[in-house]
Amino acid sequence: MTSISMIAVFLALLIFLTTYFLLNPLVSSPLSRVPGPKSFHLTKWRLAYEDWKGTSTRTINRLHQKYGTAVRIGPNVVSFNSLTALRTIYGPGSIYGRTGFYRMFDVYGRQNLFTFYSATEHGRRKKLLSHAYSKSVILKEPIAGMVEEKAKKYMSLIDSEQDHISEIFTTLHYYSLDNITEFLYGKYGSTSAMEGSESHRALISDVLDPARRRLSWFAVHLPVFTRWLYTRTGTMETILKPFLPMQKPATYTGIRQFALQSYKRFHSDMTNTGGKGLSSTSLDSKGLSILERLWPNHQSQRADGMDDLEVASECADHFLAGIDTTSDTLMFLIWSLSQSRNKRFQEKLRQEVLSLSGEALNKYGSPKATASDQCTYLNAIIKETLRLYAPLPTFEPRVTSVDSVIDGYNIPAGTVVGMSPFNLHRNPEVFKDPLAFNPERWLESDTTEMNRWFWAFSSGGRMCIGLHLAMAEMTTLAATIYQKYQTSLASGFEDVTPGITARFEVFQDDRYSKMMEHSCFIKFEEYGK
Repeated sequence: MTSISMIAVFLALLIFLTTYFLLNPLVSSPLSRVPGPKSFHLTKWRLAYEDWKGTSTRTINRLHQKYGTAVRIGPNVVSFNSLTALRTIYGPGSIYGRTGFYRMFDVYGRQNLFTFYSATEHGRRKKLLSHAYSKSVILKEPIAGMVEEKAKKYMSLIDSEQDHISEIFTTLHYYSLDNITEFLYGKYGSTSAMEGSESHRALISDVLDPARRRLSWFAVHLPVFTRWLYTRTGTMETILKPFLPMQKPATYTGIRQFALQSYKRFHSDMTNTGGKGLSSTSLDSKGLSILERLWPNHQSQRADGMDDLEVASECADHFLAGIDTTSDTLMFLIWSLSQSRNKRFQEKLRQEVLSLSGEALNKYGSPKATASDQCTYLNAIIKETLRLYAPLPTFEPRVTSVDSVIDGYNIPAGTVVGMSPFNLHRNPEVFKDPLAFNPERWLESDTTEMNRWFWAFSSGGRMCIGLHLAMAEMTTLAATIYQKYQTSLASGFEDVTPGITARFEVFQDDRYSKMMEHSCFIKFEEYGK
């Protein structure tokens, strides 16, 4: 009798496991209609394995090429690659919010613009900041003058490099760092990395350690365990130290400490002076840093009700977002123009910036931010760089609490859905010869369809708030460089692609067999010398 009972229990358990792990995901789930490899349907660890190898984005792209515009990449995850899905998931009025994945970007234990799930919370916070990031503010004094000054300092940095050969991954990070810190913190936290400050340059080391990819993997796929690992103290901390995904201090620790100290200096000054340190109490006043713009709302506890750490978190998040994105794009722009096969693009850009004169030039004799913004050929080059080398090319997850339909597929509540610029920007039906760098595709008579598929800055209410600042930094520096210099790949690096880190992966130009992560050597030669 006992043996019969044991057999019955075993059979019941087998039926339960078969139903739960096989029949439900493969047959019963509404997502079973969505095509994709069965191994991805059955377990989330199949995609996690691709994340571990650093191949998930390219793997998803290949799956779309095989299965079409909708691919199931997990028991509860679907990737899309169509314009209708883009509008449904990310467009205005979308019911989809950001998943718990984004909570890893909370700072000081507070949410910020990047991590809010609710469109209402996101919209309320964005309303406080949108004017400061508007194109009309960015391209006027004092912001435009600040960007032009930083471009001038970058030129001085290049001039000081031996033989004018620069490792531009690093020097461009100094450029974007000095821009974003002054924009956010003003006198309370502006850096001088381009001028040689070692402590400020050390902040960049936070983004260079390849181990941050491993830490990101653990934080996403084993969040509870990862939090436990990094909160151990005493003897347990010593025992676990060799097993940490990334040794302490972990990713962004230095940047976040610097950001918090900048906020504390500001807070102390405002408290001691009763707010008289502000040039004005109006959020619309020109010349205020982001900290200063947020202070009046913080003090009054009206509208947003932000506390100290929420203000600090918001600024620290913008700090982190404003470094890699701009510098990585500029690096790939210069690297692309420096290839011998692309010299014609570089020459046409030079002709365009040399045509600027008179009021289009600033006090340094370089193109003004406003004039650079109007350079048609330069903008085409930047757009093509962003198409091929988007600084955030990976899957952008979204979720909703209600059932929905996307591209004819029933999507149950709680299903993670998303898309990626990497896939959208490589559609051969939209972009002819999609792997080729060809900025002149954006100068054709009809670019409507390409623009619909261009997604480097996201879209809808979650569209990148720093778009106009990033564009000003890129157009101004590129115009300034190619007014004076011609660039080429440094000797010995002609057949090497640079690589950048995005979450778990390294992205580079896939046409090259050799890659150097976080390195790009460029020779700058003055025209006529």
